[in-house]
Amino acid sequence: MSREEAFRAASTRAEERKSAFLSSAQAAKARVAPTRLKQDIRGKATETLLDGTAYAAAKIQQRPTATAAAVAALGIYLMRRPLGALFRRMYVRISNRTEETSETHDG
Repeated sequence: MSREEAFRAASTRAEERKSAFLSSAQAAKARVAPTRLKQDIRGKATETLLDGTAYAAAKIQQRPTATAAAVAALGIYLMRRPLGALFRRMYVRISNRTEETSETHDG
């Protein structure tokens, strides 16, 4: 192989590598674009939400009694103040049987 042929082969290889590098750089630039990132995040979030929903539905079908108990416990926890006030008022009415004492003291 002469020096000219070696030079041409080396320049051809260099051009091929340069074009491969530029195409991969353009692909990376397109991948990191804000619109593409937003689209990827939306897709992942939607996929995760749908997978979580399907998993929860499967678990609810497997254990309906446990699910009902958990929902009831959560409801009681969320309503603890109103329920506590209700039970306190009921306790006061049961323990104070005198009709003269009003619960609100306004008559």
